[in-house]
Amino acid sequence: MRATALSFAALAFALGACQTASVTTPPAPSPEQAATGVTPNTFRMPSGAGCSGEVERFQAVIDNDLATGHTTKGVHTRVSAEISTARTTCAAGNEGGAVSQIRATKARFGYPG
Repeated sequence: MRATALSFAALAFALGACQTASVTTPPAPSPEQAATGVTPNTFRMPSGAGCSGEVERFQAVIDNDLATGHTTKGVHTRVSAEISTARTTCAAGNEGGAVSQIRATKARFGYPG
């Protein structure tokens, strides 16, 4: 009986020695500190109908792509210039022309239609 108690005590001591210090997980980064390449959870796609909605949604996507490192500043500048042209066309009342311009820009730069 005494040998069993000693064996149990030795086993308990050995298991206790194997335990490591507790590891704490660091808190999740704030949206401002989000990892490169990840859209922050604060991103919201603009709503809106017609050509103005199409223009603002595509601008939001390209702005997010720049912020997350999915595109370069040069590409962002070129795409934004084309979006600006479509915005002007839309404001002039040419809905079809503006939507066509957005679709052409998306196709030219590899964005889904």
